[in-house]
Amino acid sequence: MIGEFTKDERLKVAIVGGGPGGLYAGYLLKRAFPAWNVAIHEQNPENVTWGFGVVFSDAALDFLKADDPDTHDAIVPSMQTWRDMTLDILGDKVVLDGIGFAAVGRLELIQMLTDRARSVGVNPRFGQPLEDISDLEATADLVIGADGLNSKVRDSGSFGTVLTTLSNKFVWYGTERPFDTLTQSFRESPWGRFNAHHYRYQSGMSTFIVETDAKTWDAAGFADMEEPVYRRVCEEIFSDVLDGGRLVDNNSHWRNFPKLWNETWHDGRKVLIGDALHTAHFSIGSGTRLAMEDAIALTKALVDADGDIADALPAYQDARKPIVSKIVNAANRSADWYEGFGERMDLGAWEFADSYIRRAGRIDDDRLRALSPKFMNGLDTHRHRGAS
Repeated sequence: MIGEFTKDERLKVAIVGGGPGGLYAGYLLKRAFPAWNVAIHEQNPENVTWGFGVVFSDAALDFLKADDPDTHDAIVPSMQTWRDMTLDILGDKVVLDGIGFAAVGRLELIQMLTDRARSVGVNPRFGQPLEDISDLEATADLVIGADGLNSKVRDSGSFGTVLTTLSNKFVWYGTERPFDTLTQSFRESPWGRFNAHHYRYQSGMSTFIVETDAKTWDAAGFADMEEPVYRRVCEEIFSDVLDGGRLVDNNSHWRNFPKLWNETWHDGRKVLIGDALHTAHFSIGSGTRLAMEDAIALTKALVDADGDIADALPAYQDARKPIVSKIVNAANRSADWYEGFGERMDLGAWEFADSYIRRAGRIDDDRLRALSPKFMNGLDTHRHRGAS
């Protein structure tokens, strides 16, 4: 657990980005170093954000409970929780038991983290877009880039950035139908095959991400459609899943997922966290978790270094980079699986589910029997029938 650091040295920290990672970093740093001047600069107005829900696995919440039980206990009561995951392949459903998740609205999470930052004397400066960060660089002892994929902090330095994009297209919606579990629904259309990732994050609201391959996206003519039109097409494709419900937009545009990695995590007095530093495909739901864990690791490094920034930043990279690399590599393998999900839909439901659960390359039969015993019993029965 990160405790308070008592060295009375009034360093100035500028955090660019007021998403979960930036807000949490501000809270942790001010709590650990009360004498420091910590400022958070966020371009969006307060109570404005893009997206809908944020999902965490049970394992992902364990880090927060171990390192910051107060914040864990503040967030968890607002979360929707469930124990199983469902794969719906053309109407055939397979349940993956024992895979617990929790979700919360992105705006609600940001509001809670904003309150926590204010509770230690950090007042985020909302509605302050920065054209460049030269003024911050000139006056701050430490600049933290928590400003996402299009990071101005990253663009101002040398971090060994590698950025590529996946070929599949996806669009992020919400819906007022609350689903029982995190579900993957795979459907046919006149143009090709689609997938929807959906889960509830409030009692009456769910995230609903629609994905398809580039060929199907072109065939459907989405490039020539305005948002309300392609939203209606998505509603038609997933009409049985939505059960007559509608999709809700919030900056909902078709995108290609960006794969971002930086070999170097710090440059001089600048350091990166979260999506400014690395991305992890949404199919493993780790983006927010990684950003918050980065904030914890950076704060620990600064505490261990007695507030010495020159010593702390390399230590942060050395300790955190191998951990993140494993998660990002697993996310990339998961993303590769989704790039070919349409072809895999030709498999039977059990074979498809077996392929899905092993997509990140980190699980075998023995681990599956411990993690999802009901699923493995069903898979064993299916295998036996196929062999007889």
